[in-house]
Amino acid sequence: MRRRLAALAAIIACLAAVPSTAGTASGDPIGDLLVGALTGEVPGSPQYRLKATLYHVGARGVGVLDSLGCRVVAMRTAAIDTKVIPRRTVLFIQETVGLRMPDGRAHDGYWYASDTGGAIKGNRIDLFTGSGSASMKPIMKLNLSHLSVSKVGEFKGCPPA
Repeated sequence: MRRRLAALAAIIACLAAVPSTAGTASGDPIGDLLVGALTGEVPGSPQYRLKATLYHVGARGVGVLDSLGCRVVAMRTAAIDTKVIPRRTVLFIQETVGLRMPDGRAHDGYWYASDTGGAIKGNRIDLFTGSGSASMKPIMKLNLSHLSVSKVGEFKGCPPA
């Protein structure tokens, strides 16, 4: 068992040392799958580096509906600039994996681009945390940081709750 863990650690260390080819296929499908399995990224998916801010219900001007007319979902709804990322895009944000969700589960890193905002221009993303400013506490360390965001799909209708 120790040998397997040591081998896995060596593989991860080697992969971490490889320069990122984000947004492009490397030509090595098995390597792409391994990197995807370790990082959660989908090989060949568009990659973004976006500056994050947080928002919650109760903030001035923030209601309970997103720009699609759907209910905002805590730790799932993301506001984006539609010139950068289209609405109805499923996003994977590596830095949010493992964060505590409102129901106590660990976050899987998936967010839904279903909202927009007047201050969200260019390479920015606004993450919805829930009701009241206390909902921001679990992810406050991400506020104003630059996040690794991957486009991994699209959704129809409203984002899942």
